Amino acid sequence: MSIAERFQLQYGGRPDGVFSAPGRVNLIGEHTDYNNGLVLPFAIDARAQVAVRRIDEPVIRVVSVQREGAVIEAPLSVLRPGTAAATGWPAYLLGTAWALIEAGIDVPGAELALDSAVPVGAGLSSSAAVECATALALSTIAEVRLTPADLARLAQRAENAFVGVPTGLMDQMASAGCRAGHLLFFDVGAGTTENIPFDPAANGLQVLVIDTGVHHSLADGEYAKRRASCEWAAELLGLNTLRDITDAGEALARLGSPASGLPAADRELLVRRVRHVLSENGRVFDVVQRLRAGDIAGIGADLTESHISMRDDYEISSIELDTAVDAALGAGALGARMTGGGFGGSAIALVPSQDAARVAEAVDRAFAAAGFAAPTSRHFTPADGARRES
Repeated sequence: MSIAERFQLQYGGRPDGVFSAPGRVNLIGEHTDYNNGLVLPFAIDARAQVAVRRIDEPVIRVVSVQREGAVIEAPLSVLRPGTAAATGWPAYLLGTAWALIEAGIDVPGAELALDSAVPVGAGLSSSAAVECATALALSTIAEVRLTPADLARLAQRAENAFVGVPTGLMDQMASAGCRAGHLLFFDVGAGTTENIPFDPAANGLQVLVIDTGVHHSLADGEYAKRRASCEWAAELLGLNTLRDITDAGEALARLGSPASGLPAADRELLVRRVRHVLSENGRVFDVVQRLRAGDIAGIGADLTESHISMRDDYEISSIELDTAVDAALGAGALGARMTGGGFGGSAIALVPSQDAARVAEAVDRAFAAAGFAAPTSRHFTPADGARRES
């Protein structure tokens, strides 16, 4: 049943339109976005769809194909963070409506139906896909045209202030603004984007996405702790963000010095956190340079170094993610790393196309040997960002 048919079944009429936005895979550049750093994601061909109809009542009604139950209804006048509307899956849609209203957009009453093929909790930005599709749907019936960057910032506002997860802008920018067949090179601090052609298949390669099945929740506090540590380090250095560091060695030496007055454990923690962010920005830049030169196979080492940094310095990996990466590398992957916010979710591996099945089987065997539930390996094609479907 299509989302339009489900909408009609639920609400007794056809929607005014159907809008969609994709999840994303971050090739490299993890936990750098909220430090005004560099990221390199691509949109995936798994999308969230939102069907919408404008109504005369000043309420938002939402229903999800993935969840049985009654329609959730919230008056537009009472949408605000910290209320019952800011909990559970409806918060991503209702929070997006709130963000548009806060931005001065005259959001009308609306009925919404959600259907998403983006795996939840797999580190593929299922929440950003829902937010961007909802923002596009509601702004369209409000007769307001938003640029991809505006769409992304409103979606991020919903996630940060309404849902309560302090994410950076990468996920929403990828969902809103990616192009098929390209990576999005996003310099968050400069606010610039560049579409980098990315066609692994033409080079006999593919990006294998390995969902460990360990579903993470970025609202559980660990993500916020990592962001807070970066903000603390920047404050100690007298900077607005870590992107403002011009001499990495000097900054790390200052943070690690007893002269800072911090306990040794805090100094060591901040050094590792900042070292990851600085080195990750360097790896993103190196990958972009290699891709511009046509050297896709050469990015593998950067991917693996990124995982080591996230595992050891940023401490956001998990035993399942490490197992997936190690098994993929052992079976012939050119590079592998966890992707997404961490603490579960997915790993990616750059593999020769003819070896993809063998690599996936090796990961399956490693999980079975460790007593883990079987992972799911997928191959996504770089896709377009948010768009109107009908």
